[in-house]
Amino acid sequence: MVYAVTLAPHRSLSKRGFFWVMAGIGAVSFVSGVAFLAMGAWPIFGFFGLDVLLIYIAFRASFRSARAREHILVTPSLVEIRREPAAGRPSTTRLNPFWTRLWRKDDEELGTLDVALISGKRTVPVGRFLGPVQKAELASDLTEALAVVKRGVTRTQF
Repeated sequence: MVYAVTLAPHRSLSKRGFFWVMAGIGAVSFVSGVAFLAMGAWPIFGFFGLDVLLIYIAFRASFRSARAREHILVTPSLVEIRREPAAGRPSTTRLNPFWTRLWRKDDEELGTLDVALISGKRTVPVGRFLGPVQKAELASDLTEALAVVKRGVTRTQF
């Protein structure tokens, strides 16, 4: 094995943080809703509850999408990209490392925007959910791994 990495989307909010954010939003919405209820504007109370529900659903969808994984393996005889989406069936793409090259799209202000492995007519995007800095690191690591394979892997004798 020359290179192996498992990529996952970053989520900065932990489960405990999620609880406290939702508790804070719920408390503010409840207190505001009660104030409107006391003024006789009872439909507003329901809209505050709907807001909390929609925020909860959005956070749950974000946590669900964080279960996605992308495994990249480079060996002297194979480049394998295995995707495990948050929903759906996993897929695996295998490429010959000697015919595979790395493509990247860079922007002066934003950094690395896209990274893909190209072999013949096949283009396989990798690390789509990473930020520009992480995409640049991935591109550098994959370029080096492919260069090692093309130079020839040497074994260390002990």
